[in-house]
Amino acid sequence: MNDTPEKRAHIIVVSNEKGGTGKSTIAMHLAIKLLQENFSVATIDLDGRQGSLSKYIENRQNFCAKKEISLPIPQHCRFEPEANSYLIPNERDKISSQIFALSKHVDAIIIDTPGYKNYLFDEAYKHVDTLITPISDSLIDLNVIADIDYSTNKVVKPGHYSNYVWDCKKYLAAQGKPYLNWIICGNKISPTRSKNKELVFSHLSNLSKLYGFRLCEGLKDRTIYKELFLEGLTVLDMQHPKLRMRMSLSHLAAKFEVKRLAEFISPE
Repeated sequence: MNDTPEKRAHIIVVSNEKGGTGKSTIAMHLAIKLLQENFSVATIDLDGRQGSLSKYIENRQNFCAKKEISLPIPQHCRFEPEANSYLIPNERDKISSQIFALSKHVDAIIIDTPGYKNYLFDEAYKHVDTLITPISDSLIDLNVIADIDYSTNKVVKPGHYSNYVWDCKKYLAAQGKPYLNWIICGNKISPTRSKNKELVFSHLSNLSKLYGFRLCEGLKDRTIYKELFLEGLTVLDMQHPKLRMRMSLSHLAAKFEVKRLAEFISPE
C-alpha cells in the first residue's frame, strides 16, 4: 500500500471585484518568482475574454522564440465565460477538473480572475488557499472593502467584496479548510506621498483586524511593469545572462517589491 500523501498544489487566487487593479501583473510576477526558485507552477486565466495574463505569457513565448533564449514559463490554460447558461454547469466541471489535474503535478497554481463576479470568479474561490487582492490608493477601491463614513472615519458596513470573501471563508470551512490566507496588497501605488494614500492605508490597517486579512505594501505604479509586458518579461528577468538589461534604482526597487510580496504569502 502506498502511504505517500497525494501531492496538492498551493492555490493562489489573484482577485478583486473591481477591474483595473493590476491582477495580471501580480500573477505573472509571482509565477516567474516561484519558477526561478525551482517550484513548478501553473497559471489559469479565468478572465479569458480580456486575456491579459494569457497575452502576457504569449508575449513571453514569442520573445523566447525570437531571441532564442530560454526563460521559465508556467503551464497555462485559459477559460472564457460561456454565454449559454445551460452550458455553465459543464464549464464549472471543466475548471474544477483542470485545477484538480494540475494540482497533482505542480507546486503552485496561480489563478487570475475577472474583475466582476460571474461563475468563473466563483469557481476560483472554491479552491483558494491564498487570496491576493490588489488595491490602489483610491477611496473608490477602498469602497469594495468597507463603506466608511469619512466625516467620522467610522465603518458603516462591510463592502460587497468583503461580504463575498466572508461567504467564501464559510464555504471553505464547511469543506474542511478553515483557514484562508487573505492578503490585500497595494498595487499601482503612487510613489509620491499624499493625504489620500495615507488615508486609504490607514483605514486598511484598521480593517485588517476587523475582516481578517494581512496588508502588504505591494507594488508601486512604475512604467517598467507596462513596458516589460510587451515582451512578456518581468523585472525578475532583467539580469538574465543573455539579457543583461541595465537596471536603474527604480528597477531594483521593483524587484524588491515582487520579492517581498512572494515572501509575504507565507504567514509563518
